[in-house]
Amino acid sequence: AYPVQVAEYAVANKIHDAPAFRWWVNDVLRKRTRIIQKLKRSKYWIRTTKYGIELPKSVAEALEIDKRTGTTFWKDAIDKEMRNNALAFKFNGDDKVPIGYKEIKCHMIFDVKMDLTRKARFVAGGHLTEPPASITYSSVVSRDSVRLAFLIAALNDIEIIACDVGNAYLNAPCREKVWFVAGPEFGSRQGTVVKVVRALYGLKSSGAAWREMFNGTILEMGFVPTIADPDVY
Repeated sequence: AYPVQVAEYAVANKIHDAPAFRWWVNDVLRKRTRIIQKLKRSKYWIRTTKYGIELPKSVAEALEIDKRTGTTFWKDAIDKEMRNNALAFKFNGDDKVPIGYKEIKCHMIFDVKMDLTRKARFVAGGHLTEPPASITYSSVVSRDSVRLAFLIAALNDIEIIACDVGNAYLNAPCREKVWFVAGPEFGSRQGTVVKVVRALYGLKSSGAAWREMFNGTILEMGFVPTIADPDVY
């Protein structure tokens, strides 16, 4: 069900030359960029409205929609996202390109929630970097494990409690050395040099950085991973 992730895992763990992987892994990785671009094109860039609300594709377009409709919905969403992301950025006082850092592009992705609340997500162009697979692979709990956990809870009359970690990735440090030029969403700081110091959404290593940070935290709390699935504690 997840060919790209499995192929990356095989390469990261040096088992891609085994007979079970050799015949398909290289082909999947060659198609990886095309698969991602196709998904982006079909799901986001082509769509112009959601729930009858116009979807912008840039900050300038979002602010133009607000001006045209006499509202501040998109501006408020952008401001909220930038406040939440503030700890992920470090500004270079002299605006010089950091030595040893790679330049990337960042942009806003816009969405409308079911309650019609506007949502803005600031993401990095992770496709512009090529970090080693050893810092990008991140395991994910399987669907079967979750279903088994629910079954065990039901059989033993155990209460289930769920929570959501807001801007989860930003709790982890950035594993890559990247910088970008601030866009209009940064207000008066537009055009300045910005280093990414937290696991910003869009970077290839962010998922792995968050998983490692979360794993270390939950182990310190006394939880122990199961043998069958290391992402169930």
